[in-house]
Amino acid sequence: MRYDNRTGRPPGRVVRVGSAVLPGVARVWRQVDPYADAWHAHNLATLSDTSRSGRRWVVLGDSMSQGVGASSYDAGWVGQLARRLAATGDGLQVLNLSATGARTDDVLQQQLPALAEVGSRPDDLVTVMVGSNDLFGGRGRRERLPAAFAELVDAVPTGTVVATLPQPTGVAGQANTHVERAAAAGRVVMLDLRVSGPDSWKGRLAADWFHPNDAGYAAIADAVEPTVRAVLAGSA
Repeated sequence: MRYDNRTGRPPGRVVRVGSAVLPGVARVWRQVDPYADAWHAHNLATLSDTSRSGRRWVVLGDSMSQGVGASSYDAGWVGQLARRLAATGDGLQVLNLSATGARTDDVLQQQLPALAEVGSRPDDLVTVMVGSNDLFGGRGRRERLPAAFAELVDAVPTGTVVATLPQPTGVAGQANTHVERAAAAGRVVMLDLRVSGPDSWKGRLAADWFHPNDAGYAAIADAVEPTVRAVLAGSA
């Protein structure tokens, strides 16, 4: 697989400046390349191990799905939820195609083509959590976000779990209407983080005060778990 869990873009100005003056930002940013490498190696192992059976979980998204801010690459919400599922007999083969800094267009232009390259399966569990980098990435990317979400919900495999944006902004609300539309039509399964997401981030943030720590990712796993289990059980 040629895709390496990176967008190909350097860090933005905010990260560069923050890393220069704030030790916590620099400490968390130093995780980015090792975590991308770890997930890439994990993906290659998943794809090459033909002896393993079971359903595959394809993860699309940004640094939240990479686990940046957690104590290890697999201590983010994806790794924590995968272990919870395995403990109850729902072990999944994780194929994590997320990338730090990813925007919605990166899911469309890089991650979905990477999935097509390795071959999508009819029974894949696919989850998407993206959009925050669009919201905080400048006016042009914010204005593009609703249209990008409209394209996203039409491009992902049918039955994909798509997370709403929990931020209380007008642009986020416009983007979320496309998830609501697609969910009502049976195109996707909506994971509504506006109502199921963490109600407080106190004690749940990493040293950069932006990404979650292990406890924060546990709270995200709590929010995602019921929807994922419903999909696996065929009741979503």
